[in-house]
Amino acid sequence: MSSSRVHSRTQIGIVGAGPAGLMLSHLLARAGIDSVAVDLRSRREIEETHRAGILEQDSVDLLAGTGVCDRVHRDGYRHDGIELAFGGGAHRIDFQGLVGASTQLYPQTDVFIDLADARERDGGDVRFGVTDVSVDGLTSDAPAMRFTDADGTAHEIRADFLVGADGSRSLCRREVPQARRTQYFREYPFAWFGILAEAPPSAPELIYNHSPRGFALISQRTETLQRMYFQCDPAEDAAAWSDDRIWDELQSRVGANGHTLKEGPITSRTVLPFRSFVQEPMHHGRLVLAGDAAHTVPPTGAKGLNLALADVRVLAEELERAVASGDTAPLETYSERALGRVWKAQHFSYWMTTMLHTLPGATPFDIRRQEGELASVTGSTAGSTYLAEAYTGWPEGR
Repeated sequence: MSSSRVHSRTQIGIVGAGPAGLMLSHLLARAGIDSVAVDLRSRREIEETHRAGILEQDSVDLLAGTGVCDRVHRDGYRHDGIELAFGGGAHRIDFQGLVGASTQLYPQTDVFIDLADARERDGGDVRFGVTDVSVDGLTSDAPAMRFTDADGTAHEIRADFLVGADGSRSLCRREVPQARRTQYFREYPFAWFGILAEAPPSAPELIYNHSPRGFALISQRTETLQRMYFQCDPAEDAAAWSDDRIWDELQSRVGANGHTLKEGPITSRTVLPFRSFVQEPMHHGRLVLAGDAAHTVPPTGAKGLNLALADVRVLAEELERAVASGDTAPLETYSERALGRVWKAQHFSYWMTTMLHTLPGATPFDIRRQEGELASVTGSTAGSTYLAEAYTGWPEGR
């Protein structure tokens, strides 16, 4: 071990300072528990990475109710439903009327900014732009988190517990011995071609569009910036598509169901592969995993960020018990509680994905069968209620 390494101690070491890691650090601070959160990325890099934009009601309440910021209410857009477009028409799922809940359109970048500002405001120890991150001694009484900070100083921080909230390429996840984990994985034969466009909204709520040409999702960001996606091959080259070609493809897909999009300059384009992943259990020794480090879902059901926030809400409760007792049993309880929701979200995301997307080699029968499934959902109060309840989230204990 290098003699020049700076040694220190904290109660919780958090690898990953995205929304999951920062929210956990915030919740722990409210319980009087110290933490240090580190991230390989700079704060600016995280702020400029466009991702999810739909928050469940519980996620909104977590941000506003725990004193992070009330900007989610001031700058967000409440959505009381979504539209399923198929078979030449459109059908609205009324969240408020069916389950008395809503979602909030509020970009993940803004969630991150609010959390980063809150941790800075409250004196939280968050270090961006670190390198050489590693964890060690996971089954010892004082596991270590090692890294080199942005100024080039090497650190070793010993903690009571470590948290891996370091995303889908998690280094913490890889430290769990193969004999101590089970991984579940599914890759999908399609991706989303995502764009950001400078244009006014084309609809007041999200449109999930099914067509023989493939799926399209019409979303929003602000009054002047819109987020849209269409199904494509995972090997598609986003740079090969001109603005005109992109708009032609989107218009042809939504036009089949009676919609016309408002167009504008495209400022960003990317291809987003689809996969489902879960690692069980979500703990090993004194290490716990949260968010994408433990599970990923297809984006169709808008569950990724919401699952991560739900994880850390539960994790903060169980870590408070673990710190008080010095015992690892609450980590097992966390894993069990979190995985119950994770697998419900995996099912919902898989169901939405396979119901709406056109599989490679799909026959006319396959397309018509999907339309029959969509008609069964939209034409049934029970079917629509399930979709509304799952989309807006499952409060624990419902």
